[in-house]
Amino acid sequence: MDDGRILIERDAGVMVIRIARAAKRNALTPAMIADYSQALADYDADDEACCALVVAEGDHFTAGLDLAKAAALWDAGGTLYPAHLPHICDIRPPYRRKPLVMAVQGISFTFGVEMMLAADVVIAASDCRFAVLETTRGIMASAGATFRLPAAAGWSNAMRWLLTGDEFGAEEAYRMGLVQEVVAPGAQGERAMTIAARIAAAAPLAVIETRANARLAQMEGFEAAVARLDEVRSFLRASDDAKEGLASFQERRPARFSGR
Repeated sequence: MDDGRILIERDAGVMVIRIARAAKRNALTPAMIADYSQALADYDADDEACCALVVAEGDHFTAGLDLAKAAALWDAGGTLYPAHLPHICDIRPPYRRKPLVMAVQGISFTFGVEMMLAADVVIAASDCRFAVLETTRGIMASAGATFRLPAAAGWSNAMRWLLTGDEFGAEEAYRMGLVQEVVAPGAQGERAMTIAARIAAAAPLAVIETRANARLAQMEGFEAAVARLDEVRSFLRASDDAKEGLASFQERRPARFSGR
């Protein structure tokens, strides 16, 4: 029986989180979700990991949640999301602090779309097919799609797909802002790694604070983000990384950031 695994690899400053259940189109079991959440917690705690990259084995990113295994857990009174770990779709505390890039191919249905919406950058193969199917099953997408897709794509674009459960392709996903680049099938992992490595090469504190301020505006509004600007700016200016950034510019050499 293939119950799937979440594999962790490290490539310089990038932590690679690999979904491995290709024989089942990477349908996510409760155990895989718990392991993915643990990987997110480990990533946030790892000072050497400055960006995460999520990839999936096989021809497809994910068919979504393995409903049979999830139903068995629910019937037994269990919960799909360990409360002490980051939510796989980052919709409740503890929130992820650091950036996450995702590479998708083939089908990415239901929960897969919500995972994409929780990522910071998504690279899609041109053969991708997406769908938020929940309304066709009598349920509702409940891991972020109902508020993140309208925010990313606009109300009517989001409702077109959320309410019908219809499939759409990579170009439509790109048009709506669900993915940031579309590449040839097979090239998505390498392209996503290039972007993740670029993020990892930047100053870690500046990356974290930049993302945090944008997230604050998203969650609490423009004024909340503006209110934090002076404090964050002073904090970053006093950091070793800011000094190194200036020195590397003046000396015309690559920066060697320490995250301090």
